[in-house]
Amino acid sequence: MEESFPRGGTRRIHKSEKTLQQSVEQDNLFDISTEEESTKRKKSQKGPAKIKKLKTEKRESSKSVKEKFEILNIESLCEGMRILGCVKEVNELELVISLPNGLRGFVQVTEICDAYTKKLSEQVAQEEPLKDLVSLPELFSPGMLVRCVVSSVGITEGGKKSVKLSLNPKNVNEVLSAEALKPGMLLTGTVSSLEDHGYLVDIGVCGARAFLPLQKAQEYIRQKNKGAKLKVGQYLNCIIEEVKGNGGVVGLSIGHSDVSTAVATEEQNWTLNNLLPGLVVKAQVQKVTPVGLTLNFLSFFTGLVDFMHLDPKKAGTYFSNQTVRACVLCVHPRTRAVRLSLRPVFLQPGRSLTRLSCQHLGAVLDEVPVQSFFSKAGATFRLKDGALAYARLSHLSDSKNVFNAEAFKPGNTHKCRIIDYSQMDELALLSLRTSIIEAQYLRYHDIKPGALVKGTVLTIKPYGMLVKVGERIRGLIPPMHLADIQMKNPEKKYHIGDEVKCRVLLCDPEAKKLMMTLKKTLIESKLPAITCYADAKPGLQTHGFILRVKDYGCIVKFYNDVQGLVPKHELSAEYVPDPERVFYAGQVVKVVVLNCEPSKERMLLSFKLLGDPKKEPPGHSQKKRRTVSLGQLVDVKVLEKTKDGLEVAVLPHNIPAFLPTPHLSDHVANGPLLYHWLQAGDTLHRVLCLSQSEGHVLLCRKPALVSTVEGSQDPKSFAEIHPGMLLIGFVKSIKDYGVFVQFPSGLSGLAPKAIMSDKFVTSTSDHFVEGQTVVAKVTTVDEEKQRMLLSLRLSDCGLGDLATTSLLLLSQCLEERQGVRSLMSNRDSVLIQTLAEMTPGMVLDLEVQEVLEDGSVVFSEGPVPGLVLRASRYHRAGQEVEPGQKKKVVILNVDMLKLEVHVSLCHDLVNRKAKKLKKGSEYQAIVQHLEESFAVASLVETGHLAAFSLTSHLNDTFRFDSEKLQVGQGVSLTLKTTEPGVTGFLLAVEGPAAKRTVRQTRKDSETVDEDEEADPALVVGAVKKHTLSIGDMVTGTVKSIKPTHVVVTLDDGIIGCIHASHILDEVPVGTSPTAKLKVGKTITARVIGGRDMKTFRFLPISHPRFIRTIPELSVRPSELEKDGRTALNTHSVSPLEKIKQYQAGQTLICFLKKYNVVKKWLEVEIAPDIRGRIPLLLTSLSFKVLKHPDKKFRIGQALKATVVGPDSSKAFLCLSLIGPHKLEKGEVAMGRVVKVTPKEGLTVSFPFGKIGRVSIFHVSDSYTETPLEDFIPQKVVRCYVLSTTGHVLTLSLRSSRTNPETKSKITDPEINSIQDIQEGQLLRGYVKSVQPHGVLFGLGPSVVGLARYPHVSQYSPSKKALYNRYLPEGKLLTAKVLSLNRQENLLELSFLPGDTGKPDVFPASLGLPLLKQEEREMESEEKECKGEEEKEKKNQKRKGKRNQEGQEEVQLPGKEKSEPQKPQAKKQGKRRRRESASEQERGDKKQKKAAPSEEDDSGVEVYYREGEDEVEEMSVLPKEKPTRRAEVPRLQLSSGFVWDVGLDSLTPALPPRGESSDSEEDDRPQQSTQKKSRKERMLEKQKAEKELSRIEEALMDPGRQPESAHDFDRLLLSSPNSSILWLQYMAFHLQATEIEKARAVAERALKTISFREEQEKLNVWVALLNLENMYGSQESLTKVFERAVQYNEPLKVFLHLADIYTKSEKFQEAGELYNRLLKRFRQEKAVWIKYGAFLLRRGQAGASHRVMQRALECLPNKEHVDVIAKFAQLEFQLGDVERAKAIFENTLSTYPKRTDVWSIYIDMTIKHGSQKEVRDIFERVIHLSLAPKRMKFFFKRYLDYEKQHGTEKDVQAVKAKALEYVEAKSSVLED
Repeated sequence: MEESFPRGGTRRIHKSEKTLQQSVEQDNLFDISTEEESTKRKKSQKGPAKIKKLKTEKRESSKSVKEKFEILNIESLCEGMRILGCVKEVNELELVISLPNGLRGFVQVTEICDAYTKKLSEQVAQEEPLKDLVSLPELFSPGMLVRCVVSSVGITEGGKKSVKLSLNPKNVNEVLSAEALKPGMLLTGTVSSLEDHGYLVDIGVCGARAFLPLQKAQEYIRQKNKGAKLKVGQYLNCIIEEVKGNGGVVGLSIGHSDVSTAVATEEQNWTLNNLLPGLVVKAQVQKVTPVGLTLNFLSFFTGLVDFMHLDPKKAGTYFSNQTVRACVLCVHPRTRAVRLSLRPVFLQPGRSLTRLSCQHLGAVLDEVPVQSFFSKAGATFRLKDGALAYARLSHLSDSKNVFNAEAFKPGNTHKCRIIDYSQMDELALLSLRTSIIEAQYLRYHDIKPGALVKGTVLTIKPYGMLVKVGERIRGLIPPMHLADIQMKNPEKKYHIGDEVKCRVLLCDPEAKKLMMTLKKTLIESKLPAITCYADAKPGLQTHGFILRVKDYGCIVKFYNDVQGLVPKHELSAEYVPDPERVFYAGQVVKVVVLNCEPSKERMLLSFKLLGDPKKEPPGHSQKKRRTVSLGQLVDVKVLEKTKDGLEVAVLPHNIPAFLPTPHLSDHVANGPLLYHWLQAGDTLHRVLCLSQSEGHVLLCRKPALVSTVEGSQDPKSFAEIHPGMLLIGFVKSIKDYGVFVQFPSGLSGLAPKAIMSDKFVTSTSDHFVEGQTVVAKVTTVDEEKQRMLLSLRLSDCGLGDLATTSLLLLSQCLEERQGVRSLMSNRDSVLIQTLAEMTPGMVLDLEVQEVLEDGSVVFSEGPVPGLVLRASRYHRAGQEVEPGQKKKVVILNVDMLKLEVHVSLCHDLVNRKAKKLKKGSEYQAIVQHLEESFAVASLVETGHLAAFSLTSHLNDTFRFDSEKLQVGQGVSLTLKTTEPGVTGFLLAVEGPAAKRTVRQTRKDSETVDEDEEADPALVVGAVKKHTLSIGDMVTGTVKSIKPTHVVVTLDDGIIGCIHASHILDEVPVGTSPTAKLKVGKTITARVIGGRDMKTFRFLPISHPRFIRTIPELSVRPSELEKDGRTALNTHSVSPLEKIKQYQAGQTLICFLKKYNVVKKWLEVEIAPDIRGRIPLLLTSLSFKVLKHPDKKFRIGQALKATVVGPDSSKAFLCLSLIGPHKLEKGEVAMGRVVKVTPKEGLTVSFPFGKIGRVSIFHVSDSYTETPLEDFIPQKVVRCYVLSTTGHVLTLSLRSSRTNPETKSKITDPEINSIQDIQEGQLLRGYVKSVQPHGVLFGLGPSVVGLARYPHVSQYSPSKKALYNRYLPEGKLLTAKVLSLNRQENLLELSFLPGDTGKPDVFPASLGLPLLKQEEREMESEEKECKGEEEKEKKNQKRKGKRNQEGQEEVQLPGKEKSEPQKPQAKKQGKRRRRESASEQERGDKKQKKAAPSEEDDSGVEVYYREGEDEVEEMSVLPKEKPTRRAEVPRLQLSSGFVWDVGLDSLTPALPPRGESSDSEEDDRPQQSTQKKSRKERMLEKQKAEKELSRIEEALMDPGRQPESAHDFDRLLLSSPNSSILWLQYMAFHLQATEIEKARAVAERALKTISFREEQEKLNVWVALLNLENMYGSQESLTKVFERAVQYNEPLKVFLHLADIYTKSEKFQEAGELYNRLLKRFRQEKAVWIKYGAFLLRRGQAGASHRVMQRALECLPNKEHVDVIAKFAQLEFQLGDVERAKAIFENTLSTYPKRTDVWSIYIDMTIKHGSQKEVRDIFERVIHLSLAPKRMKFFFKRYLDYEKQHGTEKDVQAVKAKALEYVEAKSSVLED
């Protein structure tokens, strides 16, 4: 620095001069420092002279007077500027404030004061209104003067600038300090709380508490507050009465007289720093100019008064040195420029402004002359009445480009419109913009309900469509009002920017709420509109829309919230029982007013329109009335029936007309029914006239069409039809290419085949019938050709909720059937009347007449001749019935055409259960009867009959066979009624088809195979006789190809069949032989048999029915060549015998017929008469195949299978695709879990009934805390057979067994006997039970050890209950083997941290006392006294012993030590072992509880028990369950066993493996040999110590890398808080793809790392999130994430997960996460910046820009510059460099002094820009007026840059500029 910038002179800068230099925009000499009074005075006296000098120079040089008096504009407002404003509007959540010079700003509800904001937050938190919180309209009223501070000047979405203000005293009075407060000062404050003797007022001054005594407030409360107490947040003008404690306590007064006369004086020590707007001061006029005055006030401050704020009465009479009173309007925080007002209204503080608007608002004025023009702000005009008006710059022209300043010379005239009124200036505000002058509406006040308006579509949201009506006017069109009918996809019809014509429903100017409608009928209606109740005169006809449909009638709404009721009896000429089915909300209707009471706001309406008010002359009316007009509703009388419908006469004039049968009902099935029962003379009401041509009138009685016409919803011409409309019509004709649909008005359209149905359409006539009612959606309209295309797809034509429509169709259908019953009951016939009275659900006693061949039952007619009652074979319910028997039956349905009654004998239906049913609940039911449009089902729970519709839509008529319901099938129904009505049924709606269940086939009716399906092609052919015999050669044509056979048509039309096995000699596996033959191909074949169609058996040629069989053919080349004939074996009648020819193990080729999902097997055919099954588990050893067998196996495919054996129950071969199914030791097989026994293991089933068990020790190669968690019944598992002894297999699921080739790492080795254990080994296992002397611990399926209490924990808990709590059964721990005695099978273990390296079993947080050393020593002495064989240095080993499972139930009494006799011991051993086995089974049933979470994997260690070979003596052993195999033998406990007993008192139940059990003497010598002399023991000890020290040295080597889990565990003991070590440990497991272990390590890390190490813990959480993202499921990731958020700083976790998603390219998830982040952490700028970077990296620049705008709206102002700079940096790095520069330039033009932003800009330009650009920026920076220190920094950077990139000349140039700067500075100082 020194050599580049040599220091100047040594003159020290005086402190007061420093303040001078730091002034912001102009040298401000009025800043009063905190020095003593004298220097302040001196400086201030120097001040004016100097500033005058400066000003004159400036004026001479450049600035005109006018520019100096430039009025305020938005650009001149800046953050922190204090300004006086007037409340213009008060809304619920914001105040609109009028500011001087025609500006306006907004105050958010949270900017009133802190106390008010706190109350608001409380209200939001508890979600209900607080009593003491009042709304803004109660606190503020228009006209109030308020002191504000500008909090930000932002840009709205539309690109306009918006000023945000704050009234918070903390911000407004921030410039005051407690010391500066003086009596007499006038401040503003807000009430913060109500106390006993007064109010605490928030004046926002730090360190000062302001109190307003009650008596000082009384006058104000009485006069201004109408006697009410002051409220929290109330805004007050206060005078300081007294100041105590250096400003600590301030007393206030708000008396009107005190406040209104308050004047700011010099004694109050106001400075330019803390001068507040609203203060009244005494001033002298210094200078008078045409555009304003300069004032001098408080003796040495200067301020400006612009022309708008002169006193209008004294304007033009001001002179120099005149004394005036003025009010401070605003103070600029940087330039300290003060503006004042001389208007009298501001000179009485506390007084509200009275004139709030001008009467000509909205008026357009011609030729208004310009008064004066201000280049940065706008222009003033002189109105006709002499008043001044003002237009802002932006309102002087339509756009900046066309603006011409020349046009605004004084005197020029313009056309303009008054758009607003500025209360602060008492001026009208004008606009010269063409769009505003021509606008239909300027304000919400101008819009009247019922008016037609034009607007532009802004956006379409779920809550409606927003339409722009005027400059600042937006209206909403609710979804209901987007069209005459409900629109599903409005965005298809309306697009943003479209112009729409709407009608105003409601306009509330105060709330700025405008609601409109786009319903065409309302817009085009020529009828008078009702906008108030007074308009509604009786007899008036008008259009309205249905708001709600109730059971008592319809509520119809008009404009301006006027509504009326159409009672039920006025809905229609005919009674409407259920209005909700006929009318819908949103329907446009024509109504007539019956009467109206405006005072009560009540109106009665009617849909029954009175005759047209215009009366015709009587002569014409007669003729007119004789014709029937299109769309008219008439009553008709049936004259006669014809083939196609009814000939009728239209009443009252008997005009002939025709009503076709399909037009009698909306339901296809009900048309013929009504036709059948209607007879001549019957009258039909409300029939619609469809068409009329040459006296031929066509009628329709379809309710759907009638209601459409009534609601005027049916378009009369093509002009009224738009794409997207839903119309109701009927099928006029059906063609191959589509269906023609006609509508009531006579218009018709075509529904092409492609959009006729969502299902594939083969034939159009399968889907619709002529005359059927349909709903059509208009897709395209051609008005010229008068054509339209329609869609009948359900997905397009939805009528709302399917369940509702379904119920509506059902009730309509049943209602019509009920109508038919009433027609029947009018007939004379007894039979018909009886049928009419029979309703479903009735129980009858009947006599069986006969049982027919098909199994159905016919009952006798009883007293009514001709009555047919029958029960189908299914409804016989398997009962044996004989003629003459009496039976109780229930009626299912009455067939009113065939006059038959369907009944059922089912016991559940006849004996219904009386149980209360819940409406809306779901019930399981069984289909009992099917009609065309509905089904009858019985509820499984109660037996009640319920009807449900088979369709959920008028168009929903086609069903594939697979979708059709069958009788006996299970369905899920939701009840809609709980009492059967007149129809006899409960009404219900069917649940999803997925909940249907297949009909259970009845055992008694079972044939050879219940799944047999006859090929329909074969059934047809079976009728023809043939003369073929076996061996004949025939020729024929292939008719159809099925997966396992081909149907052939032979000569004479005989049908033959070729099985897949008879096509090729050698069938390649995996191919489909039937695919070799093509339909239509001619083939030659040999007859090899004949199949009988009834029994499906192959008959011998001698059988009389052979000539009626279907010939079975073969086209195998080998059979066609030679004469030898293969005949099918027709003599063994039983299919069982046929399959005996196959031996187990034999391989054969079979052909896949189908996959049976329910039974989980593949059905195959080996030959035409031999079938087989392959259980799913025998199809593959791959889980993938077992999960989706349909993907692996194709129907008809040839498979190579191995015979397992015949299925004894049926004539099937059981086959396997994975070789012979031998469950022998060492085999791997697939099984299915059938039972999960907590803490024990799994039971697995195999095909053919084999069962196996898996111990928890064999579930995995790595034990977990919850080993059985992932297993559920029916899960497929891959098993290894460990042993087959007994009838229950012993299995293992360890992958080291089932997949040995993967060489997976075995964390926990198998421990099958004590031989597998070494002393000192660390092993894991599960706690068995807590006993009086220690903890029993399982190490393997039959190995248990004991850890005595001193070895369980280093603590000694006083309560033994703690052991049960922290060591529950099944807890996973690590144990060290202290000693083992293989002869005695004793095993002692330790869980101590010192032995295992794992945490203690009890957490340190319990604060338990440590176990004392003496206690351990006493125990060791006791050991020696008892003749212990082995002694250890630390006396810390305990004995374990082999024991059985279920140990917790074996009592261990304390004192007996006598040794029982041997024989008794053995016998008891066996019995005890068996007991334990059954105890274990009982234990199985106990549900497992997870161990307490805080102790998960606390590392407590484990102890093993060992099992010997099986014993065969099953029969001898009592108490054994017959189903359980022999348990592994256990060590015997003599009756009084105690763990302290010497070894000699223990006897093994059976000798150890490989030793004879002849006598116990064998054991004695071995025991004696184990005793060693002291010397030997010493030698051993030394040897062991040497070995130990060698190992320790190796471990001490610092360069040694951990190579195993043990190494990691050891390293973690020394540094448990190192996350890097934990992460390496996880990585170590992941390299071996042991994901579970890596998870376990992470969980251990989270428990081990100290809670203070937050960052270390977070590192592990992040690693775990990474692991779950790569290897886990979305669900597991979410679980870890939710936990991580709980335990860490949520923001960090969210950001880490977002990074993880981004790195793994899960962009959608990342995007969703960022959106969650922005909702939750919208105040964190890091989040916004991260999201912006994410979007830019994805190339979504536009989205990133929007994010920046949102960030600026959400973040506090102080963060804005940083955020903008960050986004600009991101743009430089990832986006558009030009845009980045623009952002920086914009920011720096607003904040030129932000050196940090300049610095970043320079860095970025150096990186990404050209040298010229860099130099340009440096040049600009070094010419800023910044502090010398900062300037030095920039010069230094410039110099460094030039040294690096420039020439010597460039370097010198920079130095010269630096020198120039220094000289300029010093010369200023000398002045």
